[in-house]
Formats: sequence, structure tokens, C-alpha cells
Amino acid sequence: MQAIRRLTAGTLAGGAVGTFFVSLDGFTESKKAKASGGGPHLPTYEWDFNKFGNALDAAALRRGWYVYQKVCSTCHSLQYFYFRELIGKSHTEAEVKKIAKEFECVDDSPDDEGNPVTRACKPYDNIPKPYANEKAARAANAGALPPDLSLICWAREGEENYLYSLLTGYCDPPAGVTVADGMNYNAYFAGGAIGMAQPIYNETVDYKEMGDDTPPYMSQIAKDIVTFLRYSTDVSKDNRQLALMRILGMFVPVFFLSVVATKKVFSPGKTMKVVRSEDLRKFK
Repeated sequence: MQAIRRLTAGTLAGGAVGTFFVSLDGFTESKKAKASGGGPHLPTYEWDFNKFGNALDAAALRRGWYVYQKVCSTCHSLQYFYFRELIGKSHTEAEVKKIAKEFECVDDSPDDEGNPVTRACKPYDNIPKPYANEKAARAANAGALPPDLSLICWAREGEENYLYSLLTGYCDPPAGVTVADGMNYNAYFAGGAIGMAQPIYNETVDYKEMGDDTPPYMSQIAKDIVTFLRYSTDVSKDNRQLALMRILGMFVPVFFLSVVATKKVFSPGKTMKVVRSEDLRKFK
């Protein structure tokens, strides 16, 4: 009977722990189950940063920021991302200070006459918008409003897979499909016609200018900018994962210590035999 109880308890404990890890794995993989919407089925790419225990690649983040700065920043804002969030992830503090100085920000404090003061950005500033307002953005882009890229990975169904497919999905329209003037055909964009011209080609940027010998193929450039946009969408991802791994590291020894302590506390009660006083008289 005692053996059956131990077996049942062990099964329940193992099931509970197993359920926890299965649920954790399901959480990390749940994003892959999302549909791509009305367009063609999105390919599923193996993004290393989505695997449990993997951090975002610092070199890819560095290249991704370079692509944003050289290609994307002319039209797309990154208003919820701060320069300081590059420090320790892809750049040093000195490099970030130098990068920030290349941008101009409007100071929070106006001058004595109430006029806005323009100054060089500092690491604590967010990335300035390329246009002063929405009307200016639409006027410069034939009426289309370029979306902000700060949270773009979470704003689109398919997330990283969609962004990568969109950036590499420009092609000639198939037979029977016409695209209006000023529009471009992209198989992964809803409706097929997109106002944004193809932003990246082979060698759109030269990584050697930043001291990186990675070949700037279109697929590599798209991968780098998508990795950076994944980071801008969720800057605390790596920190949360590190905290979770520390908790799991504490869980294992605490679990075994609790088992040992439980046996030590309750084993006397389980092995103790109680004999009534009247039964002892039989041995007198």
C-alpha cells in the first residue's frame, strides 16, 4: 500500500513538473501558429532568437540598426525606441553618443521667447521622426502614411516571418494582374499592391563601412533589419528570458531540498509503530 502511495505521488509530481515545461515550451512556440491573413501562406523561418535560451545576435542588431539608419529612417519613424537601448546590445556607450549626435531633437524647454530649441540628440532621447507631422509624411509619400516601426513586429500577423517575406517578396505581377501607377506588386501584402517601393536589393548597404565583412545580400539585409525590429518591439525580451532561466536554475535544487526535508520531517512518523499499553502486558 505504501509503495502504491509513493508511486502515485511521484507520478503526480512528475506530471506537474512535466506540464510546467510543456506549457513553457508551448508558450515559446505559440507565435508560429498564427495565420498569415488573406495573402499566400507565410513561410516559417527558424529565427534563432525565438528559441528558448537564445539571445538576440549582437552583430545582427548592429547591422540592423545600420540598415534602418541608411534605408528606413528616411520614411519610417521609430518614435518609441531610445538611443540608450542600443547600449550593451549592439553598441558601446561612446558609439551611441556619437550616433545620437547625428540626429536633431527638439528640446523640451523652449527659449526665452517661447520658440522651440533644436539640439543634437543625446542617448536618453528617442529616435526623431523623419517628418514633422502626418500631413508632411503623406505629402512626401503620395498620400500614403509610412507606419512607425517601433512595434511593427507585434502590429502585423505573422510577425518576423511576415516582415521578412514582405521585404523579399517584391516581384513582377502575375499574368492578368495590373498594378496602378505608383504602386508596386508584393505577393505578401494584402491586395498585392503596396505603395512602398522595394527598399532593399543586393548591396543596398555596404557593411564594410561599419567594419563588418558580412556579404550584403538582400536576404541578409532583410534578416538583419527584421532582427533589429524584433528588438525594438520587445527590448526586454532577453532580460525576461535571463530572469526565467535563473528562476529555473533555482527551482531544481529547491525541489530536491524540499524532497529531502520532507523525508527527514515525515519519515519518523511513517516508520513509528504505536503499541497499546494493554498489549505490552502480554509480554510480562
